[in-house]
Amino acid sequence: MSEKKVNLLGFSLQSLEDFFAKIGEPRFRAKQLIKWVHQKGILDFEEMSDFNKHLRSRLKSLAILLPPKIEEIHTSPEGTIKYLVKLESGSMVEMVRIPEKKRMTLCISSQAGCALQCTFCATGAQGFEKNLTADEIIGQLWLANFSSNQPLITNVVFMGMGEPLLNFIPVIESAKIMKEQLAYGLSRKRITISTSGITPQIDQLFNEVDVSLAISLHAPTNELRDEIVPINKKYPISILMKSCNRYLDFYEGKRSITIEYVLIDGVNDSEELAKKLAKLLSNISCKINLIPFNPFDGSNYKRSNNKNIEVFKKVLMNKGFITTLRVTRGDAVDGACGQLVGKLAKSVKGKKLIVNIRFLVGFKSLSS
Repeated sequence: MSEKKVNLLGFSLQSLEDFFAKIGEPRFRAKQLIKWVHQKGILDFEEMSDFNKHLRSRLKSLAILLPPKIEEIHTSPEGTIKYLVKLESGSMVEMVRIPEKKRMTLCISSQAGCALQCTFCATGAQGFEKNLTADEIIGQLWLANFSSNQPLITNVVFMGMGEPLLNFIPVIESAKIMKEQLAYGLSRKRITISTSGITPQIDQLFNEVDVSLAISLHAPTNELRDEIVPINKKYPISILMKSCNRYLDFYEGKRSITIEYVLIDGVNDSEELAKKLAKLLSNISCKINLIPFNPFDGSNYKRSNNKNIEVFKKVLMNKGFITTLRVTRGDAVDGACGQLVGKLAKSVKGKKLIVNIRFLVGFKSLSS
């Protein structure tokens, strides 16, 4: 049986250099390949004109360049585009293109499904299917840039399906490709990794790749956060805050963290909780992104009313925090925060099961 070909789409420059060295080729070939793929959008080795015929033939026998496939595209009136993406395994994920005046943001997935079961997000209801490979993650950016005549992506947020830091190595590898000047050349300000608080990986992150960090907090007390974000039972707030401070200390005060906070009516939106949040974050260099909850089928939660939202925001701003209210985008294609819904048809014992997928897209004000 012949050995399965390796997919080079998700290889960073260093990994490509190692690949070429292993097959007895000069390491500089890696720079040529990564430019063809990620700057020019070329996936066919035969079109890579600075490779000789022998090398092109060898590459075709050893490797492939294969992104996932776009199954469906839905566009909202204001231009937000939702993509349903099919992986080689058959699992489905979604990515969202969010146009703004000075940037084009892509929200990408790092897992199919999610095991964390945060109560404001229905992705967890689907259950966990698989970790995406690096080629499946960077493949989403490749598709967004090269599968149509849409403007190039300027910002990437890991806020789609899944918990990025529970798929650490592929997420890091894909982020390195995003930052590579010979590939997409995105600065660390233009790449944001959002986590529900996987503290061991937060402590590894700054040693692996320089990107922006967002924390899905949603509650200022352990009792409430245990309910909303169950991973808090394993990594409670005190441990999470220490991890955030270590991240900030590493950059010697030159960075800040984005705190994401979904506002749920009667659950976490009181003035008292706003004051507790301000106290909790008093020693953290951060900006706060408030996200009104978007109701979905099966959830008893409701969106906070405008009065509570404004009071909550005012408390934080009066305490000196940069506080933004996320502008809802993409409602028409179920692409707004908590409403990104993909109806996945799965074969279960010969029957069709429709699974709803929703995940948090707290992209506003995260990167510039």
